[in-house]
Amino acid sequence: MRIAVIPARGGSKRIPRKNVRPFAGKPIIGWSIEAALASGRFDRVVVSTDDPEVAQVSVEFGAEVPFVRPSALSDDHTGTGPVVRHAVQECGLADGDLACCLYATAPFVTSGDLERGLDVLESSGAEYAFSATTFPFPIQRALRVTEDGRVAMFQPEHLETRSQDLEEAWHDAGQFYWGRASAWRSGTPLFSEAAAAVPLPRHQVQDIDTPEDWIRAEFMFRVLQEFGA
Repeated sequence: MRIAVIPARGGSKRIPRKNVRPFAGKPIIGWSIEAALASGRFDRVVVSTDDPEVAQVSVEFGAEVPFVRPSALSDDHTGTGPVVRHAVQECGLADGDLACCLYATAPFVTSGDLERGLDVLESSGAEYAFSATTFPFPIQRALRVTEDGRVAMFQPEHLETRSQDLEEAWHDAGQFYWGRASAWRSGTPLFSEAAAAVPLPRHQVQDIDTPEDWIRAEFMFRVLQEFGA
């Protein structure tokens, strides 16, 4: 069995009601649900929520809400792993089954990328496969701002190193995380050698954690829709 698990609690603080807030004409969670359904790679698309409105919207877009997420897993400090592990248990997945955590605020995710993620997981033999993209600037030449407003390099030894000679760095794209049910259940670390990367272009990646992020994402989304990039 393969399921998509979309974590979507109701208590977002920085962007109130974030998971059902309208984004480009529909509640933002609707984009994730539709991409999962369109991929044709899931037997079930399940939303994990503690919130009745989120549950109602999710069902309207075609997802299942087969359980209510416990309050102990719905606070500001609970990470994604325990939420997916709970869903894996509630849905009765066997160790050989697969669960893909798909964020509710990932309007840039495509059905094709979800399909590619499954291909990477199966071909690599990894425990996880998740979306990742490159940093736009060499992290080895990052700066810090001191208490008196001056700047200092994190790695001053690379002051004169040419950009092309520095190793390219990647980061989590914050969209989806394919994983084996056994890995979710046992708590195998995600950001480790147990995982394989599913590369995404930078123009298709935007975290949405703050109001500023939301505005930037809407601008990016309009451009992608207009030009089909």
